[in-house]
Amino acid sequence: MIFSDGLGVLREQCKQARWLSGQPALLVWALLMGVVGALATIVFYWGIHQVQLFLSGQSGSIVSVARSWSAPERILYPALGGLVAGLLLWWASKLKVDSNADYMEAVAIGDGRLSLRQGVLRVLSSLSVIATGGSVGREGAMIHLAAMGASATGRLFCFEAIPLRLLVACGAAAGVSAAYNAPIAGALFVAEIVLGSMSMRILGPLLLSAATANITMRLLGYYHVMYDLPELAPVSPYFLVFAILLGLLSGLLAPQFLRFLDFAKRLFKKTGLGLPLRLTLGGLVLGLLMQIEPRVAGNGYSIINSFLHDSWAWSAVAVILLSKVLSTGITVGSGAVGGVITPVMFVGGALGLLCVQVFSLLLPVVPADTAMFVLLGMGSFLAAATSAPLMAILMIFEMTHSYTIILPLMLACVFSYFTSRSIAGAVMYAVTESRDKDLQLRHSLRRLRLASLVSPVSTVIKHHQTVQDALDMFIEYGVRFIYVVNEMNEYQGVIAHKDISSFLLSGNDLKAPLSGELVNRSYLTTLKPDMTLDEVQDYFEAFNGERLPVLSMDERPVLLGVVYKSDVLKKLNELKRLLDASSDAILDVRARKLYDDRRK
Repeated sequence: MIFSDGLGVLREQCKQARWLSGQPALLVWALLMGVVGALATIVFYWGIHQVQLFLSGQSGSIVSVARSWSAPERILYPALGGLVAGLLLWWASKLKVDSNADYMEAVAIGDGRLSLRQGVLRVLSSLSVIATGGSVGREGAMIHLAAMGASATGRLFCFEAIPLRLLVACGAAAGVSAAYNAPIAGALFVAEIVLGSMSMRILGPLLLSAATANITMRLLGYYHVMYDLPELAPVSPYFLVFAILLGLLSGLLAPQFLRFLDFAKRLFKKTGLGLPLRLTLGGLVLGLLMQIEPRVAGNGYSIINSFLHDSWAWSAVAVILLSKVLSTGITVGSGAVGGVITPVMFVGGALGLLCVQVFSLLLPVVPADTAMFVLLGMGSFLAAATSAPLMAILMIFEMTHSYTIILPLMLACVFSYFTSRSIAGAVMYAVTESRDKDLQLRHSLRRLRLASLVSPVSTVIKHHQTVQDALDMFIEYGVRFIYVVNEMNEYQGVIAHKDISSFLLSGNDLKAPLSGELVNRSYLTTLKPDMTLDEVQDYFEAFNGERLPVLSMDERPVLLGVVYKSDVLKKLNELKRLLDASSDAILDVRARKLYDDRRK
């Protein structure tokens, strides 16, 4: 009771202390989130080791652990891990929460609030799959756990939505940094993929958080170079041609790999089984595959190391590549929660190794340094799959500390990115696809001209008709203005309701033809079909009415129809909503006001 009261007092004070979420304070919070992210990663590693010790009495590389299992255990443990993971996810789906379950959504389009109960269950589900040999990356759960810690911290201190989103983004960047020992790539992962912005107001805190996570890992003894390589030989100019070719090939194949994962998900859903049984089935099939090839267990990290240091026959590379692609499809398709960055890099590394072997058979001038091709394949495939080439370049560099790889890697990643982007298909992260669609819609709205909003008009009268015809039309439609045209539909002007009322009060003949004194061109501003929405909005602001006529751009303009103010405002509001959702507004004061207005 005392603790609860004290916490309530603290939260009330935090609500009054707006400086806690201001820009200077956010830099300090970013440093703290780096520590949180590193500790979350360490806790997850510890959890994996504890599960492995419980099952087999040893821990370490999942491939070596799987090899120590007996034949029945290789089937039982993945199936059991899938069952537990499925039950945890089913439990999480039954919880009623008012916050996001995915950190990317919470940062990109949400308010930064992550469900802690759902998050814990999802992390434990991922832990169950990974510790029993599931072919997914560990980074997904690590990043989510770090983001949860950041969200919980921000909510404890009553952060508003915009600074809370940035705080969660810092936690995610710290998680990537700690998982891959790649601080710069960790910050760019969140900036380039999740937020889609490289603004320094956003990137600065992310860099601080990622750097602090890396320092924390070093101080606690968990830092190591992911892929420790001997000094690579300098690349020759013609080697860059092979880098471009490998980049083009990665750009073609990465979308196909992602399509295969989507196909596997649809295939498992067609079974009609519930999530626990689907994951159990996935674990069972994976266990049968592990009977043939135990190295398909895990995320592929140990095999990549072997690619970089050992000699492989092309047939062995092809077999392990196909087996690993199949095992990843089984695990991801069954519904397991986890990352796919390391599996993607594995596929790229195997592709690079196959390419250098094929190139060597066809062209004797190909360099014999196969490690270079493996790294180029890893980076280019990652760039194509994630649509984040800059992050991919820096991640490979930070995981190897090799400057030699930078130049060919830049070429491979850029070519793979643009090749993959030219192919319509699956994307690795849904938030990327949503942002692309929003961007396309924003561009189309900015280019939108008035012609697309023109509606037909019924209140049109010929100039030779009578006053009675005009009066009947006013009575039928209840409008303020009737448009007058000649036999060629050329615009002559309008008749105002007030003028025809004055005409009637003066005792004039209703059978008389429309006179020039009734038809007026000065009452309404006419619009052109090539006008932009912003120009039209300016006209409607000065006009106290619902519609304006649109005329052709001929020398003798023809009446094309009318544009309604409501249609213009609807399109403008659609454009503004998309702009408000932009990640660039995360620290914008105007975005803060828009959010508060929506909450009211």
